[in-house]
Amino acid sequence: MTTQTKQKYTAEFKENAVKRANESNNVAETARELGMKENTLTNWVYHYSHESKRDKPVRTDEHLYDELKRLKKENGRLTEERDLWTRR
Repeated sequence: MTTQTKQKYTAEFKENAVKRANESNNVAETARELGMKENTLTNWVYHYSHESKRDKPVRTDEHLYDELKRLKKENGRLTEERDLWTRR
């Protein structure tokens, strides 16, 4: 039984492989062309696609405060409108 050594790939190679796989929409074929396992490339594609989603900006407290202020104002207006309709 032979043991295989784990092959190391550079970050640049990984990024190019993922880009190529996304462009071709065929991970298996791209992996064969690059001489690597399909599973490895599939993992990279998954990792890199989820990584970009994590970079989205997070709502700040200031934004939440402004939203709360707006909603309280709207709630007051709607309460007044409701009261007008119920008095009639």
